[in-house]
Amino acid sequence: MKLCGLTGGVGMGKSTAAGFFLEPGARVVDTDELARELVQPGQPALVEIRHEFGGEVFLPDGSLNRVALAEKVFADDAARKKLEAILHPRIRERWSTQVAAWRKENVPLAVVVIPLLFETQAETAFDKIICVACSPQSQRERLQARGWTDDQICRRIAAQLPVEQKLARSHFVVWTEGVVEVHRLQIVGIARKLLVFLAFVACNHNW
Repeated sequence: MKLCGLTGGVGMGKSTAAGFFLEPGARVVDTDELARELVQPGQPALVEIRHEFGGEVFLPDGSLNRVALAEKVFADDAARKKLEAILHPRIRERWSTQVAAWRKENVPLAVVVIPLLFETQAETAFDKIICVACSPQSQRERLQARGWTDDQICRRIAAQLPVEQKLARSHFVVWTEGVVEVHRLQIVGIARKLLVFLAFVACNHNW
């Protein structure tokens, strides 16, 4: 199995890229989705978050107020590191378990979407790393379209490794400016290259 890590700056197109990887048959797990599962009612991580951050980051029904928590952690590096210490080990355990299951199934190509891939020193777990990127202007426009303020945008970007460093450390780069079809073709092209390589290796091994 060829295992790829997919990363990139906030708002640069990771989720869209992940969807396109499904087209050539890759399996995909998104760590943002795993993080949302981990903070559902009844999850141990939620208990730790309440203990660490108090009731002000919870809604009256006991569910997590994600907006309030984000405001707190992206305004305070120490608070953000506390949240990461609660979530990141659990997230890694979940995607590692999924990857192990795919290996048993002999899945040829798998992708794990990790926004903080380099920041969490996860790169050694992958055969190849793919980074999606766009211009700073497009990134800001996309985040503004989500309803984020300029202050929120600056804080989120500052909390991540500069995208230039992510690009330099990746094996493949996907540029997400322009029409979505161009984005799709880049992803499909990368997937096909990886699958062709796997087929070549398997063929020579069998020979």
